[in-house]
Amino acid sequence: MSAASHPHAITTAAPPVSLVERRPVVAAERLVAEMVPPPRFAGVSFGSYLPDPTQPSQAEAVTVLAEFAAGLNAAEAPRRGWFRRAAPAPTGPAGVYLDGGYGVGKTHLLASLWHAVPGPKAFGTFVELTNLVGALGFQQAVATLSGHKLLCIDEFELDDPGDTVLVSTLLSRLVEAGVKLAATSNTLPEKLGEGRFAATDFMREIQGLSAHFRSVRIDGQDYRHRGLPAAPPPYTDQQVAERAEQAPGAALDDFPALLRHLSAVHPSRYGALLDDVHAVFLQGVCPVEDQSTALRLVVLADRMYDRELPITASGIPFDQVFSAEMLKGGYRKKYLRAVSRLVALARDSARG
Repeated sequence: MSAASHPHAITTAAPPVSLVERRPVVAAERLVAEMVPPPRFAGVSFGSYLPDPTQPSQAEAVTVLAEFAAGLNAAEAPRRGWFRRAAPAPTGPAGVYLDGGYGVGKTHLLASLWHAVPGPKAFGTFVELTNLVGALGFQQAVATLSGHKLLCIDEFELDDPGDTVLVSTLLSRLVEAGVKLAATSNTLPEKLGEGRFAATDFMREIQGLSAHFRSVRIDGQDYRHRGLPAAPPPYTDQQVAERAEQAPGAALDDFPALLRHLSAVHPSRYGALLDDVHAVFLQGVCPVEDQSTALRLVVLADRMYDRELPITASGIPFDQVFSAEMLKGGYRKKYLRAVSRLVALARDSARG
């Protein structure tokens, strides 16, 4: 009699995998194909965005973006090829910039724009875009993306001058090729009422591109100014291991070993590192000592958050991973976002 047919058979999950043992190789085609909105925004639309009636700018933003999408869809003029002279550009701005604080629905609206426009198109965060250029090389990235109708960039970041110049140059080349652009950005949730990322800063940093962008103001209550949620208490190493053994699609790793492993994997492959993983289990979470390691952890946290992977961990709580000096430094926005996301995923695990 098979185990499946035995009335008292006990089924167990497959043994957990180890992310440290994975060395993913990702084709360029997959990197571009995966530039889509995160799963939580897979089904959003302009119609599913519910503007706050006390904030007229939210309804106005929906109208502006819907008109931008309609104009893009109606444009039939042939766009510039790689070695051909430029065709007359479609009317309207080459790009829109959504200017607003945390929690006002910018990513929802950006994803809605992406869904409203037929492909070829791409959606990714600023970090994902810089990682794509790093993986493909600048010229190949230009050649690949210049065939797109629309490029949406979420969470545009200006804390690294080199990356800002790189992306600004890339976007200039794409605009020349006829690609339409849309971008959002966030600022630090430091003080109540000061959550807006100034559009003037964005326009200044993208230099020659500023004339191509229309800024769309989105007002609203910046809910994340209420502070980061408290991290749930950590488990013991034994509890983490036991839970990992019982969870389907589990990945179980030693936190310091995982951080070391990330240095040997290109950040553009962190998504592939999590293929077929449904829950992450980490033992020995500890403070991150250097900035390079911390920035790699930020990228991994983004990829885990995109995939909504609950995290069960031992060691210190995730709100203690980055030092006070890091949280006050030039990359503090990245670190605060990572803390918020890691804590949210740990709370998901605790609820489960």
